[in-house]
Amino acid sequence: MTDFAIRKIVVQLEEIRHEGGPLVQPPPVRGAIYAICANPFAGQYVPDLQPAMEALKPLALDLTDRLVELMGGRVGIDAYGKGAIVGEAGESEHGALWHVAGGYGMRERLGECRAIVPSAMKVGGLGATLDIPLGHLNAAYVRSRFDVITVACADGPKAGEVLFALAMARGGRVHSRMGGLEIDQVKGEDGLR
Repeated sequence: MTDFAIRKIVVQLEEIRHEGGPLVQPPPVRGAIYAICANPFAGQYVPDLQPAMEALKPLALDLTDRLVELMGGRVGIDAYGKGAIVGEAGESEHGALWHVAGGYGMRERLGECRAIVPSAMKVGGLGATLDIPLGHLNAAYVRSRFDVITVACADGPKAGEVLFALAMARGGRVHSRMGGLEIDQVKGEDGLR
């Protein structure tokens, strides 16, 4: 079994009350959680990485549970995303290991989620930032949920580490007014509308 030993877990919560316009009640909330883990593949080329995806599923479930609790429970969470920053001794494929596990964890815990989980990954050093894209759980065309939450870790990821992150939101951009599919129009049948 591949070991992604956890060095630390960090949580982040943002409550956005306004962006120059009127105060919004209740305010939209965005949250992120990430784990800084050892990268067992750092410094080497491994032809078959896919078996390691299974080893990350328990981490994804744990991070999902923690983030849902931080956000006050499942009710109202309507957007999600995931991402990874791989330390300098790794490669972007090591971040891609999170695609299945991260999506699996959130979908299992959040219930019916038809839309793809937006994702971003990159290789970066200490303090690198990552803009995790957010999208609606069931309808990718809901423009008000097109958003990001930025994560960064001052002391990570180190060269032999990887940062695995999950993000969720309750509500869209605080003053969304770009049209498109509105929340009350979501059918949730095809992951798009």
